[in-house]
Amino acid sequence: MVAIACCFSGLPTPSIRPQGLVGHFPNLHCPSLKFAHLRTNFNTPMATTPFQVSASSSSSTIGAPDEEKEVASSGRVGANDLLIVGPGVLGRLVAQKWREEHPGCEIHGQTMTVDHHEELSKVGINPCLKGTKTTHKFPYVIFCAPPSRTSDYPGDVRLAALNWNGEGSFLFTSSSAPYDCNDNGPCDEDTPAVPIGRSPRTDVLLKAEKVVLEFGGVVLRLAGLYKSDRGAHVYWLHKGIVETRPDHVLNLIHYEDAASLSVAILKKRLRNRILLGCDNHPLSRQEVMDLVTKSGKFSGVFEAFTGTTDPLGKRLNNSKTREEIGWEPKYPSFSQFLESI
Repeated sequence: MVAIACCFSGLPTPSIRPQGLVGHFPNLHCPSLKFAHLRTNFNTPMATTPFQVSASSSSSTIGAPDEEKEVASSGRVGANDLLIVGPGVLGRLVAQKWREEHPGCEIHGQTMTVDHHEELSKVGINPCLKGTKTTHKFPYVIFCAPPSRTSDYPGDVRLAALNWNGEGSFLFTSSSAPYDCNDNGPCDEDTPAVPIGRSPRTDVLLKAEKVVLEFGGVVLRLAGLYKSDRGAHVYWLHKGIVETRPDHVLNLIHYEDAASLSVAILKKRLRNRILLGCDNHPLSRQEVMDLVTKSGKFSGVFEAFTGTTDPLGKRLNNSKTREEIGWEPKYPSFSQFLESI
């Protein structure tokens, strides 16, 4: 399951009964997160900002593919400044946690359009468009944009890597899909990857990962991302009847845990590594929806999985990553997450 493929942002979100949810998720239906505001030096405007798009080049959309944004920079990049390519749900959580670790840093978010620039600015992320030119590079760069909105995903990853100065960390959030296992069997960091050519889906990820490793960056292969109102369980609940097999084993990691693991890896300043992010509690599709139904915290009724011939999954274990990074998840399992809300 691709890390960003479980975000089903285009689907209606089933309503959730207010059994403890409002207090735990005060902004449940608001995509914005409450971050500390970006620092401002009123004597030297934009002095620490590496991106400054001229008024003549700003627009409401990216425009033609060859359109380039001119930038001017009059300051420096701080030792802990961070560039997030694809500041969506995961990227914003990374920004929040990174600022908690490094108060006073600058955080920039690179997007495909200006659609969310205003809300990014409000939560302390300085937005810029893809293609913005800059004379400065960042010590920390994380790429967590999906492959679905570009025709050249490896090329986009390469452009992001070129914004890294090589000092801190460059992290690419990939998917666990490249691991060559589809029989519900065990899988860990050392499991071989599928060969190039088997699947267009894994090909694009493996080619992007290759770029990251060429630059000395780190690949974090994530299991299926979820939170209360986003993830596979939300999609299946909306559908009611799903034409896939119920015994397919999938793997999960909460958005908050994916963000905390990403930040922990960035701080390690590792080079040329492939790591794995999951909660170590794989579940079948049927088990996931049984837990959702049992929780009584979601409206709607899930009926059934009806598939019989589609592929099985894998049982991920990231104990090696946990030991090396010194990380443990806030939500050790999907079941414990449901209990917490």
